[in-house]
Amino acid sequence: MTPAMKKKTSRFLVFAAFTVPAFAAILVSVEVPFLMSVLYSFTKWNGLDRVPLFIGMANYTEIFLDDPDMMRALSFTFQQTFFRVILTNAIALLLAVLLDGEIRGKNALRAIFYIPNIISLIVIGYIWRFIFSKGFDSFYEMTKAPIFMLSWLGDGDMAFGSVLLVSVWQSIGFYLVIYIAGLQIVPRDVIEASMIDGAGPHSRFYKITLPLIMPSVTVAVFHSLSNSLKSFDVIFSLTNGGPGIATTTIALDIYKTAFVVSRFGYGTAKSVLLFLLILAFTFFQVKMFKSREIEA
Repeated sequence: MTPAMKKKTSRFLVFAAFTVPAFAAILVSVEVPFLMSVLYSFTKWNGLDRVPLFIGMANYTEIFLDDPDMMRALSFTFQQTFFRVILTNAIALLLAVLLDGEIRGKNALRAIFYIPNIISLIVIGYIWRFIFSKGFDSFYEMTKAPIFMLSWLGDGDMAFGSVLLVSVWQSIGFYLVIYIAGLQIVPRDVIEASMIDGAGPHSRFYKITLPLIMPSVTVAVFHSLSNSLKSFDVIFSLTNGGPGIATTTIALDIYKTAFVVSRFGYGTAKSVLLFLLILAFTFFQVKMFKSREIEA
């Protein structure tokens, strides 16, 4: 073996030593369960039988033709995703612009906004459930403000707003960090040159800053879109999909189908469709946003 071949072999072994364990972990924890879910989606299985019954496309046919609850969950998921993506990114970008400026205590404010993102989503749901019930009752006794007597979790429309409020509040900190990182790599000399040319704050933002931070926008919208489509934790602990099924997302509907009704085969069919839905939405979103990115 020549020295060049020995060098290539050594480099290959080092590369394999670093990548094979990670590849094996991903294969065992992600890829194999996913492929098993795809197989189980063609079966009728309650999670206990040793041999699932193969039923072909019956589960998928039932989803589209005989499952109104799934269609309602799909509709709610699309609605809350639409508003959540817009509000989360708009508010996070606004706060990032403010905190990127010369204001006192901006580092402390960044930490404060990020704190909700490190708390368990289940815990946050239960905390806000207490606030909407017991907390608002106490606020009403102190202020007599009618807003605190509204049925924040008992009315379908109000519950939608409550879920949206908590979801946006919890996730802003993560996207705030992404946008601040994007703003900090915008060339200052370009901004200063535009100021000399007489460009105002709004003109500088829309014509210079926003186009230059489009990579950050792409990442933030990608994460907010995928997280919204598969939202589960906050809604599970806050409303459990209620009142009725008014705030049931696709992910929560999958959970109830598999672990409450014990229809694991049907639940995995729904999860496969959710995967394809997220894949399609995020693919077109990234492709569209990437085409708008420019080099700094």
